[in-house]
Amino acid sequence: MTQPTNDEMTQFLTQVKTIAVVGLSDDPARISYEVAAYLQAQGYEIVPVNPNARMVLGRPAKPSLRDVSDEVDVVDVFRKSEAVSDIVDDAIAIGAKGIWLQLGISDHEAEKRAKDAGLFVVSNRCLMVEHRRLVGYGNAL
Repeated sequence: MTQPTNDEMTQFLTQVKTIAVVGLSDDPARISYEVAAYLQAQGYEIVPVNPNARMVLGRPAKPSLRDVSDEVDVVDVFRKSEAVSDIVDDAIAIGAKGIWLQLGISDHEAEKRAKDAGLFVVSNRCLMVEHRRLVGYGNAL
């Protein structure tokens, strides 16, 4: 699957306001927590999605994407590749504008389905790393 260019990712990241983080742990030692905390510090609204958490980063966790009532710009995925297909279906259903699959996560068929539905798709890349590289650390939106 072809990845977006640096310019395309930069443009997308500067337009994003709300990020639903699927698989966001309430454990500060987990990478999902670190990434979401960084993104929150950059000015993004974080929506935790984890059926096993109640609150994460001061925000109530939702059991699934379909339970999110906020408008979602991008769905950041911290789940195994096998879960991506259902997450893509949920992202399309809630009207998300993009799906971002973290390092080591991909599902070419689901990614194609997301692209065909008009979603911006990035796979196998860390949103925090790419944000720091393209937009800059400490630049509040």
